[in-house]
Amino acid sequence: GVRTPSLVAREVMAHTDHHLLVGEGAQRFARQMGFTIVPDLNTEHSRREWLKWKQKTDPEHYLDFDDERAYGTIHCNGVTAKGDVAGVTTTSGLAWKIPGRVGDSPILGAGNFVDNAVGAGGSTGRGEANLFSLASFLIVEEMRRGAHPKDAALTALKRIVANTVEKRLLNGRGKPNFQVKFYVVSKTGQHAGVALYGGSDATYAVCAASGPRTPAMDYLIEGTASGG
Repeated sequence: GVRTPSLVAREVMAHTDHHLLVGEGAQRFARQMGFTIVPDLNTEHSRREWLKWKQKTDPEHYLDFDDERAYGTIHCNGVTAKGDVAGVTTTSGLAWKIPGRVGDSPILGAGNFVDNAVGAGGSTGRGEANLFSLASFLIVEEMRRGAHPKDAALTALKRIVANTVEKRLLNGRGKPNFQVKFYVVSKTGQHAGVALYGGSDATYAVCAASGPRTPAMDYLIEGTASGG
């Protein structure tokens, strides 16, 4: 019920001894912290899409429906002039998910992880893949061992590929049929954007003293998630 959940998450970090607040308790906390609770977060477009989905899917067979699933995750890392590291992941969640599903974005070590002595890593794409691999934690640990952000992210992507064994998650080439992207920065300001698959949408934004730019991501697998 809050339009800016990442700001609520920051209040949990700043004012409580907890890592996670969920469900009604999270909403109650948000209200206590002064956030406006709105009765409906839908837009006209999202409501139309939801109604279309309700008409098409059998609620007993969620896995059978995969009609242009939409994603809406944003990850951002930063290093201050003093060398402090920060990271945030905010998401609208997976479209058509079963109520109660928790993705990787709020789970420290999965969709987002920061160690001020090392750096930060975060992700967009299939959250369950990051949950199985604790991918962001792995990336930061690889950097702790001396790996460049690019190499650290490639290690995590290889782990995801190795952990993806369900046939429904594999394309015709036996590779994952989904996309995952990592955004990584070290404490010294080295950075990388690395995707499971490349393509025109595999870019990331960088803003440094020299100004903003949008370089192409490195990637692990040639072709596309669909098998092309």
